[in-house]
Amino acid sequence: MTDRPRPLILIRGFGGPDVQDEQRDAYQGFNDGTVYPGRRGENYLYEGFVLRCLKSGLYPYRDATNVVGYYKQDMPAPDDVPEWLVGLVSGTVVVDAALAEDVFARRRGASGTLWIYRYYDLLPRTLECFGKGLVRLIEIIKRGTEHAEEEFAGVDIVAHSMGGLVVRSALKELGKSGKTGGELIHRIVTLGTPHRGIAFEYLPAELVKRLPLAAGDEIAAFDPHHSNAEDVGFPHQRILTVVGTDYGTYGNKFASLGNRLSTLLSEGILAYNRSDGLVKQASAQLPGAPRTFVHKCHGGRDSLVTSREAYEIAMRFFHGSHHVRLHLTNAKVKRGHDIFGRSEFYFGVSIKPRFVDFDLFHQSSEAENCYGPFHKDDFTDPLPNLATELRQPLAQSGDATSGWAGPDRLIWEGWMDASVKPAGARSDATLVFRLDFYVGERDTFGVGFSDNVVFRKQYYVQYVPTPAGPSLYRHTGERYLNPDVTPEQFAAAAADQSSGVQKMTPDDEAQPTKWTFSVGDPGFEADLTIFLTSDS
Repeated sequence: MTDRPRPLILIRGFGGPDVQDEQRDAYQGFNDGTVYPGRRGENYLYEGFVLRCLKSGLYPYRDATNVVGYYKQDMPAPDDVPEWLVGLVSGTVVVDAALAEDVFARRRGASGTLWIYRYYDLLPRTLECFGKGLVRLIEIIKRGTEHAEEEFAGVDIVAHSMGGLVVRSALKELGKSGKTGGELIHRIVTLGTPHRGIAFEYLPAELVKRLPLAAGDEIAAFDPHHSNAEDVGFPHQRILTVVGTDYGTYGNKFASLGNRLSTLLSEGILAYNRSDGLVKQASAQLPGAPRTFVHKCHGGRDSLVTSREAYEIAMRFFHGSHHVRLHLTNAKVKRGHDIFGRSEFYFGVSIKPRFVDFDLFHQSSEAENCYGPFHKDDFTDPLPNLATELRQPLAQSGDATSGWAGPDRLIWEGWMDASVKPAGARSDATLVFRLDFYVGERDTFGVGFSDNVVFRKQYYVQYVPTPAGPSLYRHTGERYLNPDVTPEQFAAAAADQSSGVQKMTPDDEAQPTKWTFSVGDPGFEADLTIFLTSDS
């Protein structure tokens, strides 16, 4: 974690042919939050991305939205402009000189500033125009950083839906000018961005051409027949794609129905939707980029952009202390197998950090995103390569994107933050996350049940720092989650076979980065591997 976070830019999604409501919204929807009546404390109220950032004690941000204005026509330059602002106070993306001096020079410079990119105030409504405007905003922030005599380490970006396509357009513009997006942008989080388009035809082509204000350019960007998922112009490992899975709560039921019908056309069945209501799970990902699933819909109340999950995931990706990868090493299904039918199995896991009552990664039968189907009881079926499938046009027949997230049966890749501790906890308090495992079975012949649960159990994985180096433990009881539990108490519990505490096996006792552990019951057993490295 850095004490002075990078500037953060928030970019909203598609506003439709008429964007008057979006133009009236000062923070473009990032000020909307959600109430969770069944929870308590900080987990009860999520106040919206902007306010959460401003209130954060770990990553405090300062609202710099008013420093830049966005206009439909060129604005003339005022008189007596400070030398460092020459060239930035005229045009359609314009700096307010007084506010810029106040934010960059009189306060703490550009570090920890928060910006809303209001691209819907610009004309024409084309991705090229929006991309150029974003490049201009980043250059303004860079100029302000240098004026404050800070080192510019790039900006972080959170982009919802079409906002991610705006970012891609900006990267394309940077490439045209010979600049490197990797030098100006640190990391990018996309929330439900249709990188491969939208599965169903949004509007007939002839009607798209006749839309006013070139809104048709935006809709044309959703074409599912293109195959430009690879053409990003930015290191994919620095883009985290957040994929929504809760199509049932999306307000536009026509869109959700369209996704289900598209599944009928591509796969020949109506059983699946596999979308956030608007964007298919297979479209919201990029080949070779880390991804995470959250059970939220595309937009509206408690959606990808208005839920706490988006904030927690983005902050860990930008500022987290540790990079984590979870792999399945061995597996064995010991229960199930329909005698008269034809069994296939699905495997999934959901992951929560301590102190936050929200998933950072979610897989379930309801989300329709588990790995599989498997017909072998050890899950060694040759599933399609995910990166290869994501390079294909979305409109191509079939959806073979339920394979492993990466080589060696990669399940999840994410970021954790050891600095997130309760008030009063020791500086060496442990890092904990909960793994909820699920193995399901269905009979594809229709003789048996389609939703049998073979295995469902939760485990805690706990990182315990010691002077000799870190140790990792797997257990099932909350008694060890107290931040004041000492390393000696963990070691004693692991030595007691009746405690249920397993000390994980490290690859190197002196400098471990890889640990193995086991899970299971009479119906299923598996060995898993965790790679845990510092993300400095």
